[in-house]
Amino acid sequence: MSCPLGPDWAVEAVADYVENVRPRFGCDDHPALWVTERGGRIKPSEINARFVAYRDALKLPKQLVVHSARHAYVTHLTEDGVDRRFLQQQVGHENDSSTAIYTHVSDDIMNTMLHKALAPALTPTASADKDR
Repeated sequence: MSCPLGPDWAVEAVADYVENVRPRFGCDDHPALWVTERGGRIKPSEINARFVAYRDALKLPKQLVVHSARHAYVTHLTEDGVDRRFLQQQVGHENDSSTAIYTHVSDDIMNTMLHKALAPALTPTASADKDR
């Protein structure tokens, strides 16, 4: 199972930013993780504008938005078998049904999960084998 915070490379990238990039901004006491070179907090509109610029430069589909990362986070952790209650708390949802909307697992994962759930009912027990 991967790290519950996301893919290992993402954790390494954030750690690298915290250790090597953020200190260059000279705002060690700032409460925000992501800060600008002038020491201010990065605004959501700035993140979105940069995301759109990169997305368009890479010729990715317009349906791909910053919020897609939130859906991917929930989906990948679901596929890794992370507890649903943990995921619900991670994304700040009051109800699990809200978290379920975020989950877009592949058919392969759904089939694997279904097989795992049904296996005990479909596998003959040792005592049933003795009766034959």
